[in-house]
Amino acid sequence: MSRHMKRLTAPRAWPVKRKAAVWVTKQSPGAHSKERSVPAVLVLRDMLGLCDTAREAKRIVANRDILVDGKALKDAKAPVGLMDVVSVPKADAYYRMLLSPKGKLTLEAISKEEAAWKLCRIEDKVLVKGGKMQLNLHDGRNILIDENAYRTGDVLKIEVAGQKILGNYPLKEGAPILICSGKHAGTSATISEYVESNIQYENVVKFTDGSETVKRNVFVIGAKAPAVKLPEAV
Repeated sequence: MSRHMKRLTAPRAWPVKRKAAVWVTKQSPGAHSKERSVPAVLVLRDMLGLCDTAREAKRIVANRDILVDGKALKDAKAPVGLMDVVSVPKADAYYRMLLSPKGKLTLEAISKEEAAWKLCRIEDKVLVKGGKMQLNLHDGRNILIDENAYRTGDVLKIEVAGQKILGNYPLKEGAPILICSGKHAGTSATISEYVESNIQYENVVKFTDGSETVKRNVFVIGAKAPAVKLPEAV
């Protein structure tokens, strides 16, 4: 697999100028896919404007001056993905990675209190030794619980530091969602119906505006109202 990437071939969700240069930093393998994350270099240089070059961005990372989900980054190419909390303690600045209405990954400024938690979607579940249930989340986290209390597609409100579950937002009628992939990525809507299909077809989520999509494209962001502040259309 190539370690290089041209700007013209970068994922559509990346907020980069396509013709400003030939090459762009390609992220290292990690918990997030290439389409739903950007490397830390781009976060510091292109999104936050904290430096002018990739070399300066690498120096900031080496100094442990940028945190993602409360932990200092060690790799300047590390992927920073959807719902990750980015902190710059020296600037007292905190951000959450979200999708703009145009489907571009963007950083939304949040308070220090909001930076203490994040939303994580349950991708799948596994019954492990001892009778506990392991929840595998979209950002690579794994959480063990005693009871099978959640379904895949549900979203958990997680304490960033201790991984404690603070709340649960089920994938059901009336829940606000963010479309996280597909043609309409970045669009927010409200669920009107959740249709579970047989094993040959994907489950379908229908919205109050008459549109619909498959389950994997949906990220629940609250119970009755969004728990996170979404970027405004510009």
